[in-house]
Amino acid sequence: MNVELTRFKVKQGKSEKVDEWLKFLHDNMKDVLVTLAGEKMYIETIFREEFEGNEYLYWYSVQGEGGQDVEDSEHWIDKKHLEYWNECIDSSYPGIDLTTEVVMIPDNIRVAMK
Repeated sequence: MNVELTRFKVKQGKSEKVDEWLKFLHDNMKDVLVTLAGEKMYIETIFREEFEGNEYLYWYSVQGEGGQDVEDSEHWIDKKHLEYWNECIDSSYPGIDLTTEVVMIPDNIRVAMK
């Protein structure tokens, strides 16, 4: 199991597009959840922060081993998600993985995630 929290910088001037992106995910949640199964993504959460004049998105995820990469997906929702990603995320600022220190998942939940 892989537990991650990663910070990505939003391109300047793309806050409204990020609003649209997050609304798109909310509005299409049924299809979003379908794609998570192939990725073995048990939990995926997006957080948003504005700090010192910059905007960041944080991805928190709990994922099983051997899932499909979103980039390899043929599902329309993933293709649209990646379009937003490419338009909004600043690729000149590499994603920063925060260090996982403690993972607290009860055994009965861990068993269900395998």
